[in-house]
Amino acid sequence: MMMKTFLLFIAAIVALGIFLANLGPLILFAGGAFLLYVIFKKCVKAQSTGAKVMWIVLGLIVLSMTISNIFGLIGLVALYVLYQLFKKEKTPSRSVNHDDPFTNFENQWASMTNS
Repeated sequence: MMMKTFLLFIAAIVALGIFLANLGPLILFAGGAFLLYVIFKKCVKAQSTGAKVMWIVLGLIVLSMTISNIFGLIGLVALYVLYQLFKKEKTPSRSVNHDDPFTNFENQWASMTNS
């Protein structure tokens, strides 16, 4: 049990390090994805062909900048692993201590009141 907790702690430290190392590309990737969304909306609303071509060219430029920050997805995966590790650690284990006099008293009281 102690070794498993230690290994989960080491995995959490590694995932945190990977996330922090890729935090910059992750922010730039999210910003690029947002800009691509805005450019797409502007391109759909554009009336003239020249405006649509301008938005498409701008979208391709932003897409190439966004793809260069694809390592941000590695940081996102590391953040997800970190979240799963902490979620797993937070779930309480329901182990009943039979040596505890209060637990035994509560069980006896419950059996007496139900009879």
